[in-house]
Amino acid sequence: MIWCSGWELASAVSNAGGLGILGSGSMYPEVLEDQVIKCKAATDKPFAVNLPMLYPDIDKHIETIIKHKVPIVFTSAGNPKTWTAHLKSHGITVVHVVSSVKFALKAQDAGVDAIVAEGFEAGGHNGRDETTTLCLIPMVAKELSIPLIAAGGIGTGRGMLAAMNLGADAVQIGSRFVATPESSAHANFKKVVVDSKEGDTLLTLKELTPVRLVKNEFFHQLEKAYENCASPEELTALLGRGRAKKGMFEGDIVEGELEIGQIVGLIDEIKPAAEIVAELLTEFKAALSEQQTEKYQF
Repeated sequence: MIWCSGWELASAVSNAGGLGILGSGSMYPEVLEDQVIKCKAATDKPFAVNLPMLYPDIDKHIETIIKHKVPIVFTSAGNPKTWTAHLKSHGITVVHVVSSVKFALKAQDAGVDAIVAEGFEAGGHNGRDETTTLCLIPMVAKELSIPLIAAGGIGTGRGMLAAMNLGADAVQIGSRFVATPESSAHANFKKVVVDSKEGDTLLTLKELTPVRLVKNEFFHQLEKAYENCASPEELTALLGRGRAKKGMFEGDIVEGELEIGQIVGLIDEIKPAAEIVAELLTEFKAALSEQQTEKYQF
């Protein structure tokens, strides 16, 4: 949700009964502080900050989170041992995002309070092993003794119920909330999301940081680079700096990096975050009720 989840979206989700999350990976330290202040003013409900461990000024983000008493932090893309104890010493709940059983157990050993296990259907933080959510969740659930949150390819109430049937205690949804008025994504990117169908995304850049991209002109440049056996250094040069900002935030849908999950095939309209949350819960309850009927009794 880099470049997509600012205070407007996070507060809207929290006000609707979910847990809104600020995507701090795209924010300078002063921007995150401004976003946290605005989010606190817009909701009296809990919200969280997603904190990529690769962020160069992570210590400044940590200072902001502690200073403003953000109650929950989702760490990702790095070693959870680095900051978990420090955050928890300030009363902050720590959730770590992983893509495998191995790293789920390492995060649990590091003392995190919960795990997000994300299948390769997701738009970001994908595993190089390409383990699907359907396979990953029960494997992780079997080994964990702390709460498990499922992510990757979930964007409906039925998907929520399926994840919980697999052993998850909750779900994390990203891509569905890109196509909202509150999302900070550019209108051009939102239109791409709404127009995209099954098969319009592909996991790539596994040599660098695995990410699922829309197949636009930049993606096809990557394809050609792979055909020419490009080295990681050449891929890095092609990617350059600010490519995700260029696409998702500034709206260059030709040359920009457009990150989105496979669930994009089920997103066909832009609607308010609160409406999406309500629809998710209504569909979840209906599916649960249906599951409990004689139709599923053997």
